[in-house]
Amino acid sequence: MELTFSGPIFTWRGPAPFYYVAVPDEDSEDIRDIANAVTYGWGVIPVRATIGRTSYETSLFPKDGRYLLGVKAAVRRSEDLGEGDEVTVRMTVVGAALGP
Repeated sequence: MELTFSGPIFTWRGPAPFYYVAVPDEDSEDIRDIANAVTYGWGVIPVRATIGRTSYETSLFPKDGRYLLGVKAAVRRSEDLGEGDEVTVRMTVVGAALGP
């Protein structure tokens, strides 16, 4: 499953801040349809994502009926991004049931 979407980077402040982009509702519904086949626990789903020129592997986390895409520090540094910046994400959901 391949998706492209845009949204602002935001933080969730836990013991250390984590940075995310929310997957839009419609795309989150599509992901939910295949979630049982690709999750590796707690509803977390492995993905390959590209923001700008930077590609990386991360996970989607379920939250309030939609999914959040983690944005790693290395990606934020490479693309000079911070909280509130609008990004376009190209993402592929990966898992044993979907193939490489």
